[in-house]
Amino acid sequence: MAASHPPHSPHPPSSAASVAEARTALLKRAARDAMDYLEGEDARSVAPRPEAVAALSALRGPLPPGPTSAEAVLHLLDTYGSPATVAKTGGRNFGFVNGGCLPAALAASWLVSAWDQNAAFFVQSPAAIVLEEIALEWVRQLLGLPEGTGGAVVTGATMANFTALAAARHALLARAGWDAEADGLFGAPPITVVVGEEAHASVLKALSLLGLGRKRVVRVPVDGQGRMRTDALPHLDAQTILCLQAGNVNTGAFDAAAAICPAARAAGAWIHVDGAFGLWAAASLEYHRWTKGFEQADSWATDGHKWPNIGYDCGIALVRDPDHLRAAMSIQASYLALGEHREPSDYNPELSRRARGVELWAGLRSLGRSGMAEIVERTSGHARRFAQGLRAAGYQVLNEVVINQVLVSFGTAEKTLATIARLQTEGTCWCGSTVWQGQTAMRISVSSWATTKEDVERSLAAMLKAAEE
Repeated sequence: MAASHPPHSPHPPSSAASVAEARTALLKRAARDAMDYLEGEDARSVAPRPEAVAALSALRGPLPPGPTSAEAVLHLLDTYGSPATVAKTGGRNFGFVNGGCLPAALAASWLVSAWDQNAAFFVQSPAAIVLEEIALEWVRQLLGLPEGTGGAVVTGATMANFTALAAARHALLARAGWDAEADGLFGAPPITVVVGEEAHASVLKALSLLGLGRKRVVRVPVDGQGRMRTDALPHLDAQTILCLQAGNVNTGAFDAAAAICPAARAAGAWIHVDGAFGLWAAASLEYHRWTKGFEQADSWATDGHKWPNIGYDCGIALVRDPDHLRAAMSIQASYLALGEHREPSDYNPELSRRARGVELWAGLRSLGRSGMAEIVERTSGHARRFAQGLRAAGYQVLNEVVINQVLVSFGTAEKTLATIARLQTEGTCWCGSTVWQGQTAMRISVSSWATTKEDVERSLAAMLKAAEE
């Protein structure tokens, strides 16, 4: 049944005071709706109910011929949109390595929307640019990367991989006497790209966008946990980009960077690290051993909206020599009379862009070094508890649980898929399926600061019940 809402076609406000009054009332209403949503999330099914998804059809139809009041628009969004969302900010969503959103980052996001800043140039928003610079330096410190490393805040790991690999492409072709940015790739010297057999799809997408191709890569065999086999590495040279992985998306495993990087650096290869979530293990004294050696790389890609729980969207590209990044991404135009300050647009594929670096700053400032370590350690501990409980019930955990990823088989592929479907429909928690090294599995990714021991036990019970049924 369609919900009632305030009438359409509002009259324009008669004065600046009435504009401010109406806007304040609307934002207070939005804040109440948002708080009601967050406070009620624990009682909701993690996946939206089919009837809530079906009800979204009420929002379809042609664009209205005239205006709709802002109050009516907000009412429609909350009435139909809120019930059809996935309960991601709670503690029982274990799909797709999705983090939650820290309170400080959420509040900063609201403020950023109110500021409505374009974070392209310093002259457009000194606050946004300075906060982004600070946040990038904090990320560098947390990840244990070399001093002088520069970077960009982008939308996610796909664009972070794209951005960092664009710097790699520039550096290698410039080394061979070719200007990729000016002359393109037609007739350019060849570049060899080496990836592990289980490289994430975002790396391959980035390579395709850069003109380096998905199929032209040299694939290195992996071991039983998805780690690149060091004994199977091909010949590397100064025209090679070697892509390592810090945190396999299925198993959480890390390539042996400490063993691979010295020889790769000696050969002159550019080493890139896809570390969307795994690189953050460097912040933890308990787990940083897995990231040893990755600091020797030339570029890194990671996410802010995974383990740091900054909220969507936030990715970070980092490059040891930021001059290569600037050469790949800089922009010139007659109307861009810029100052001496570092301009994000020279290090980022975007020009007009949201000031997402402010949210990254707020989330990291709220956590501090110890808070970031605590998220890694607590969520990884929850993953071990899932693995222990599932093994105790007689089900097969397929991976070594090194950080926050768990793969479990409930028997046959059919039974595993049926268990996942039942679990998703029941709604206590949400996990997805995967096929890893020929085995169908349920993938549990514990990534949210909001996940409690109670969430884990409640979800584990739901998993076991779904499998029994």
